Order: sequence, then structure tokens, then C-alpha cells
Amino acid sequence: MEDFLRTVGYLGIFAIIFAESGLFIGFFLPGDSLLFTAGFLASQDFFSLPLLLVGCFLAAVLGDSVGYAFGRRVGPRLFQREDSVLFHKKNVFKAQAFYEKHGAKTIVIARFIPVVRTFAPIVAGIGQMRYRHFLTYNVVGGLLWAVGVTLLGYFLGNAIPDVDRYLLPIIVFIVLISVAPAAYHMLKDAETRNSLLALARKPLVRLGILR
Repeated sequence: MEDFLRTVGYLGIFAIIFAESGLFIGFFLPGDSLLFTAGFLASQDFFSLPLLLVGCFLAAVLGDSVGYAFGRRVGPRLFQREDSVLFHKKNVFKAQAFYEKHGAKTIVIARFIPVVRTFAPIVAGIGQMRYRHFLTYNVVGGLLWAVGVTLLGYFLGNAIPDVDRYLLPIIVFIVLISVAPAAYHMLKDAETRNSLLALARKPLVRLGILR
């Protein structure tokens, strides 16, 4: 990650944060570990901390706004689609109901959950959430996530001697903490749990390990 960030520089970091915050293609990108490592590199004087904080914050907020606009624009078409492996209308209805009840909290908390933070603004647009309401909490969530995680990397880089020796375990810990809530809710749902088990079973059956 360190070598990667040194290579892509500011524009690469901002582009990744933008994509992960609201574009379908960005759901697999490592936002948490990227922000933390960028903050650590800023503590080593490789990046300018003020520029990093402002750029990541703006990229996060703009990315979410683009995701919201996309969801609001294509939302009606999604209701006309037939169910498929990746799309179920019932999930859209659930998302709408959830946003009506927990909209503000969802937008902020979703920032800290990989994959969820990519699709949350899209679903908010599909659910026709008022943009002014969405933008307020988008800014709050972007500030807490983009600025908070980056500052965490920066302060730990300054506070712990030779912290680069422990950088990999710290990043792994951050990823596990951020993935845990989503994994818990997925495994808690019986239908999702059975689908994942069936998906994991297929290659084992093909290899003859299971029948």
C-alpha cells in the first residue's frame, strides 16, 4: 500500500476515494486502509497533511453526491426490472423503508463499512431522499471518515516509534473492524446465510469434496 500510494500520488488517492464513495465500480477499493496509510505517509512528510485532508474530504462528499444522483436518475428503471441474481426488488423496498426510518444515521455509519458505503448513496437516491437532507449527513459522514481515518494514521505515525513495522497488522485490524458489522448482519439473515453457504458449496461439489 505504501509503494502504491507513493506511485499514484494525490490524484490517485482522491480518485480512489471518489470512486469508492458512490460508483458501482468502486465497491472493491480499500478506502479505510488507503486513508490510514496516506495519513501515515503524511506523518513521514511524504504528503502534505492539509492538502490530503481537504482533497480526501471533497472526493468523499462529491463521490457520494454522484452516487445519489445516479440512484435518483435510474431508480424508476430498477423497479421495472425483473429479479435476477444481483437484483431483487424487495431489497430496494427494504432499503427505502430503512432510509425513511434511519436515513441520517445510515449515511454516516455507512462510511465506515466497506461495500455498504459505495451503495448507500445510490440507494438514498433510489429512495428519493431529499438532497438537502442527504447532503447534510453526507458532509458529516465524509468529515468523520475521510478526515478522521487519515488523522488516525497521521497521529499514530507520529506517536509510535517505528510504526511502519506494525503498519500491516494495524491495517488488517482496521479492515476487520470495518467489515465486522456488515458480516454480522449478512450472516444474521437466514436467507443470505443460506445463499452464501450454497455459493461456497458449489466449487467443493465440483472438486468432489462434497456431494
